[in-house]
Amino acid sequence: MNEMRRSATSINELPDVILLNIIAAISDVRSRNSASLVSKKWLYVERSTRSSLTLRGNARDLFMLPSCFRSVTHLDLSLLSPWGHPLLSSSSPPDPALFAQLLRHSFPHLHSLILYSRNPTAIHLLAPHWPTLTHIKLVRWHQRPPHLPPAADILPIFQYCTQTTSLDLSSFYCWTDDIPPALKAYPKVAQNLTSLNLLNPSFPEGFRAQEVEEITKACPNLKNLFIACMFYPRYIGFVGDETLISIAVNCPKLSVLYLADPSALLNARVDPESIDFTQDDASITVATLIEMFSGLPLLEELTFDVCCNIRNSGPALEALNSKCPRLKSLKLGNFHGISMPVDSKLDGLALCQRLESLSIRNVADLTDMGLIAIARGCCNLSKFEVQGCKHITVRGMRTFVCLLSRTLVEVKISCCKNLGVRSSLKALEPIRDRIQKLHIDCVWGDVDDLDGVEIEHHYDDELGNKRKKQKLDFDLNGFEAQTWEKLEHLSLWFSVGELLTPLLPSGLEDCPSLEEICIKVEGDCRHFSKPAEREFGLRCLGLYPKLSKMKLDCGEIIGYAHTAPSGQMDLSLWERFYLYGIGDLSLVELDYWPPQDRDVNQRSLSLPAAGLLQECLMLRKLFIHVGLKTL
Repeated sequence: MNEMRRSATSINELPDVILLNIIAAISDVRSRNSASLVSKKWLYVERSTRSSLTLRGNARDLFMLPSCFRSVTHLDLSLLSPWGHPLLSSSSPPDPALFAQLLRHSFPHLHSLILYSRNPTAIHLLAPHWPTLTHIKLVRWHQRPPHLPPAADILPIFQYCTQTTSLDLSSFYCWTDDIPPALKAYPKVAQNLTSLNLLNPSFPEGFRAQEVEEITKACPNLKNLFIACMFYPRYIGFVGDETLISIAVNCPKLSVLYLADPSALLNARVDPESIDFTQDDASITVATLIEMFSGLPLLEELTFDVCCNIRNSGPALEALNSKCPRLKSLKLGNFHGISMPVDSKLDGLALCQRLESLSIRNVADLTDMGLIAIARGCCNLSKFEVQGCKHITVRGMRTFVCLLSRTLVEVKISCCKNLGVRSSLKALEPIRDRIQKLHIDCVWGDVDDLDGVEIEHHYDDELGNKRKKQKLDFDLNGFEAQTWEKLEHLSLWFSVGELLTPLLPSGLEDCPSLEEICIKVEGDCRHFSKPAEREFGLRCLGLYPKLSKMKLDCGEIIGYAHTAPSGQMDLSLWERFYLYGIGDLSLVELDYWPPQDRDVNQRSLSLPAAGLLQECLMLRKLFIHVGLKTL
């Protein structure tokens, strides 16, 4: 027996190469940190295989700068800044040039950098030390210094980092006229760019037509383009037919294209009752869309989210299917006429049979029959999002789900007039044993009694496959307790004052695999004297055994931050209402957005909220987002 114990092989006897590959394959940061505590050998292996690192803290503390992660290729400095001062300014570290040199010595092999750049000083000092950077992301939530000349923040990147292929300005507060001059000043660097992200909510109107044309002309080798455009036809310089065609002509290698109106980036919720055709039509014709799609044969992901109507878009979507054979993901906003079947004949979007992900928003004329036609044609969908389609009912949605029951694993239903909690969950019953991610609006007033329905389809598949007659029978009456076996992520929307407690009896009481829940609450609590109940109902989530992560977003709740008028509750009491019972949950990670008082421009954590959060004894990560959003 002793001889067997002596001959037993332990993990410490693994060859170094195998051990290095095992630890290098670990992606979770906390698991890597735990592995580094096993022994000095494991510590060395973990540090030598770490490829990504985020630094937090005060940039004045030079002695805390780590020097053992010399294999890091991705470095995030967006959270490293002295309080109240720009990073690497004369008032931050004792010697900004010395700090930049120490960073270069500690991380000599960087290829990717994320930097909070309050002014151009930081990038001026850091860029010369890493000339081989290929991916750069700038972050700035402060307003752009008005005295800076155009492109002053971006020029140092192109001046020193000539091998840059990816530039991300989606979180960088700047002006639209900062981008074209920088690209024109360094044309060779601009031609090397393959990815450019300009989806920035700080652009209130987006890029105008001339700016879009200049950007795409300067970057002919782009493969990924994300840009916020101004499509509203009443504005000077709006994006129309000519600009869309120029995108296809200037950047024919695009595989990912994201064109969105700035209002779509805000993800503002609208009243489902008011959703209809917008007042204005976009200056975009179907012929232009067909010509644009014909010039982008390598397209794999397309997002086209505008603020105005694009009518009768079916023929354009048919051309998209034929001209872009690699297309897998599609997101459309305010496109109308996407599916108008006649006599079971598929058309428009329903012919895009290769799609795996589909998102549609504010399609005013989409009916149940159009939705069913999409399910018949797009038979490979694994992700589906529908928002603002008021003519869709539970019958159409359930038939859609039945037809895609073998592939669909992620669903979002939002702002649909006829789909509340009960009806949405009833429609999704056929995939309750396979769905992994779900978003629904917690509207409790949908119809309680739903009549049974029998739907019969007679058709031959126009995509080349003969199908037998298909008959779908289901009973929409009643609601039995069901198990959502694979549901891991649940997202919920609430109107202010509504309770969470009716959620479980509505059909979500048994989710054994649920790990993360996101709750967003919106509304003006000044219209309520007090909530109907003492607590929102977070403690009922304790029935989910694996729940460990939560995002509670009360940032769009508006109320009184200070003394409220007689008969009203201030925000501290509303925070107590929403957080009461959170200590009963075994949360490990929590993101929390406190409510705000826009009249006094204040959002902060109240004392009752701080006391309730203190009861979360198992928390390892707590993020409290108290800063006002920069639009």
